Amino acid sequence: METTDRRWPLRSVIAGGLYFAAGMVFGALAGAASSNQPRVGWRLAAWVFSGAVFVAHIWYESFRLGKPPGSAAVHVALGAAIAAFGLAAAATIHALATGHYRAAYLFSLVAWPAITAVPAFLVALGAGAMAGRLSRR
Repeated sequence: METTDRRWPLRSVIAGGLYFAAGMVFGALAGAASSNQPRVGWRLAAWVFSGAVFVAHIWYESFRLGKPPGSAAVHVALGAAIAAFGLAAAATIHALATGHYRAAYLFSLVAWPAITAVPAFLVALGAGAMAGRLSRR
């Protein structure tokens, strides 16, 4: 195994892109639904898909690459932050295009990634620490 892993940013960008795509695609499908029940289903599908990407990213960083929990958590949290920034940017662009822009959209470009990255880091850190303990047994 390499001592310096220069590909971790790419993995975080790929995970962030998958989260972003899930948000955009499942959001569009939920928006196009004619009633409330399919909307809930599409939103649940987005959560399940994003959860699977999250778990896969933690697994890959922790087990496949053998990263320490802190390092893996940073990489996973960066993926979540990238997606949150992308979704905030998409919301800002949509607001500009539809004439509903407010200054709060600029704040969302910083707030959404921070609000998303912190819990993602904490969950990934805990999961990585537990995985490390289980793998030692």
